[in-house]
Amino acid sequence: MSNNVPHYMIIGGGITGLSAAFYLKKQMTEADGGGAPFRISVVEKSPSFGGKIHTIERDGFVIEKGPDSFLARKRPIIDLAYDLGMENELTGTNPKAKKTYIVRGRKLHRMPPGLVLGIPTQMTPFMKTGLISPLGKLRAALDLIKPKRDVTDDESLGHFLERRLGKEVLERIVEPLLAGIYAGDTYKLSLKSTFPQFRAMEQKNRSLILGMMASRKNVTEESAHLPAAVRNSVFVTFKRGLESLVTGLVDAMRTTVDLRTGVSVVSVCSVDGGQTEVVFEDGQRELVDGVILTTPTYQAAKLLSELPAASKLAKIDYISVANVIMAFDRKDIPFELDASGFLVPKHEGYTITACTLTSAKWLHAAPEGKVLLRCYIGRSGEQEWPAWSDEQLISKARHDIADLLGITAEPDFVEVTRLMHSMPQYPVGHLEAIANFKKELTAAMPRVLVTGAGFHGVGLPDCIRQGKEAANQLADLVLTR
Repeated sequence: MSNNVPHYMIIGGGITGLSAAFYLKKQMTEADGGGAPFRISVVEKSPSFGGKIHTIERDGFVIEKGPDSFLARKRPIIDLAYDLGMENELTGTNPKAKKTYIVRGRKLHRMPPGLVLGIPTQMTPFMKTGLISPLGKLRAALDLIKPKRDVTDDESLGHFLERRLGKEVLERIVEPLLAGIYAGDTYKLSLKSTFPQFRAMEQKNRSLILGMMASRKNVTEESAHLPAAVRNSVFVTFKRGLESLVTGLVDAMRTTVDLRTGVSVVSVCSVDGGQTEVVFEDGQRELVDGVILTTPTYQAAKLLSELPAASKLAKIDYISVANVIMAFDRKDIPFELDASGFLVPKHEGYTITACTLTSAKWLHAAPEGKVLLRCYIGRSGEQEWPAWSDEQLISKARHDIADLLGITAEPDFVEVTRLMHSMPQYPVGHLEAIANFKKELTAAMPRVLVTGAGFHGVGLPDCIRQGKEAANQLADLVLTR
């Protein structure tokens, strides 16, 4: 062992890597009463930790330049908040801004109550909506009587939803909703990798609608673990922004974990004796006793280039997205702020894919008398925008909100964020391909683990879960040897 003290390295300091380090330290400290010495390092090539999470404060606004929230029902991030003593920092959405709209025919139509991931759980409001034609509604209702499909093979999310609910519901409601999660083409995304619960509902309840209705009954039980202040909110964030979670993780490890930024790794190789050699861009090399690699899959493929199977990781596609955040005076907003925002289907002809009325959705986001909006740009099939200047992005976003919301005033300020190659796309068969890759990796480099958004879930709770699982797996490997 290096210096006779086991050394474990996490490569990548985003939320997956930081979570992996935090839980690995916890596992190793608790093992054997914490008597055995060990060392953990986290190396991150950028100047700061947190990956896509980036909160800024400007003129009294709390602005998220990356992700802005997470699903309350997903426990890993709530559990982490408790582990860090940050549960009182959690905050839910404004209960007076529960409406959401979808664009149809260049007009905003309110999303009918009872939709869960675009699937109706209340039929009366769904049948009254102007978003779907009468024929489209009848086609969706066929889900209630259509037999289940007894297959175990993976299929695309789009084909599954079209098979159950029809093309109109898919294109006008479900796709715009899911674009915010994956920015992908639903006809290429894997059902098993994105929403395996849909297949489970079909198998158990025969109908997707009936399955979703049944699952809603469990919401109260699932939310029992939440602090009372956020128990009734679908989405949750932190009062001082998501970056406070990153700060909490860093502070919890500052004195016990070797935290390095501005350090770039160029390769991870196996060496004799069961150790792993990590080679850095400056030519330095370190022998370590275990590695958790949390970079995007296209970077992991380069770092593991000595392993032929790593070429599989390079084939996973990523979509680039951007957001344009604008601040206004309340007097310049010509409508009531009683909604969280709106979604824009592909065929509507706009540049933006969605707009969040951030200061209506989150009461902590803007000072009194001010309004914060966030427009989203970029999805599968619409990847020409990276060639545009920031001025062009702003111009197109302002054109769209002027047309849809009637906002023509000059914003107080604008923040543009480009998240290049940030949204991994899970193709049909993704889970099987990843399982095969990990099997080959384990055979060649048993103490090198790979995880993160490109593997088993893109949301913050999914990344935290994967980091914790990798930490537990590595701890099991080294503690049972």
